[in-house]
Amino acid sequence: MKFSIIGCQHAHIEIFIEEMMKLGHECAGIFEQENMTLASRLAEKYQIPLVHDKMLLLDDSIQLVGCAAINNEKIDVIELCEKYRKHIMIDKPAVTNRGDLIRLEAVVNRGAIQVGMLLTERFRASLSTLKKQLDEGAIGDLISISMRKPHLLNPKQRPSWHFSKQKSGGIVIDLFIHDFDLLRWLTGKEVKSITGYMAKNILPEYPSFFDTAGLQVIMEDGLAVQLYADWFTPEKSWTWGDGRIFAVGTKGTIEIRLEGDPLVAKDVLYLKVTSEQELTAIEEGRIPITITEDFLNRVRGENCLLQHEDIIAATEATIRADECTETIYRFKEKS
Repeated sequence: MKFSIIGCQHAHIEIFIEEMMKLGHECAGIFEQENMTLASRLAEKYQIPLVHDKMLLLDDSIQLVGCAAINNEKIDVIELCEKYRKHIMIDKPAVTNRGDLIRLEAVVNRGAIQVGMLLTERFRASLSTLKKQLDEGAIGDLISISMRKPHLLNPKQRPSWHFSKQKSGGIVIDLFIHDFDLLRWLTGKEVKSITGYMAKNILPEYPSFFDTAGLQVIMEDGLAVQLYADWFTPEKSWTWGDGRIFAVGTKGTIEIRLEGDPLVAKDVLYLKVTSEQELTAIEEGRIPITITEDFLNRVRGENCLLQHEDIIAATEATIRADECTETIYRFKEKS
């Protein structure tokens, strides 16, 4: 299969490029007008030509497009791919507002192409193991889930659009898309209600950029969920983000330290304690398929883990959350 890249604004697209090439597929070229540093690095690393006319990457020889354009421009690329009957894999998020969600739903409902999204968390061994444990009732009936996802900002290395809520979608839409997808997948339940906040503590020069967010989510059957994200990972941290997931059940608890613990190990730590078993580290299972292989299965009409309805549901939940959050302004002007 021949594929191309239209929009190369975020390094996440390298996941798709690498997985496609490992499967033996050929990349026809990369089109990017602004972030040439990233595009040039990937072009050199994978020996892919840089192309200055995106229409050349939609010709009849190409079956599939990868896209990591500016977030609020991805829907334009999706609709362009639909026009030329090219399946498309996008970096998250797909859209940044409800109006563009309607456009995305229309593409999906017309059914001419398959739209994939790099919701990679489902394809992490630790989270696949967590789902298996929850499905088997390893900690009894599930009572609550909490997810903490701090991120490293490095503002000097970020493009200006990252700090525009209109262009990026903002912290809730950009960062919680993974969590909402995980919640539906791990629990088999739909989101019923959402309350929360976005806070601004820094960077007054970017008035629409919020750096901290927290959500209280109620799933079907009253399952309580807490989600938290921020842009305050210290620059001296051992990782870009010390992500944690906590699952509490009637018979035990599970904690996943997604980036490990530098005082123990930098690999994922998966810890479980129950009423019958003392604290122990759980060995992760294996993931038999990558997110790209899963998407290609969907393109071929075969069974797949991540479907259109999952992408739409997670996207709608983030937009709903963004619409209902309280905004808090806490930054202090320097005297």
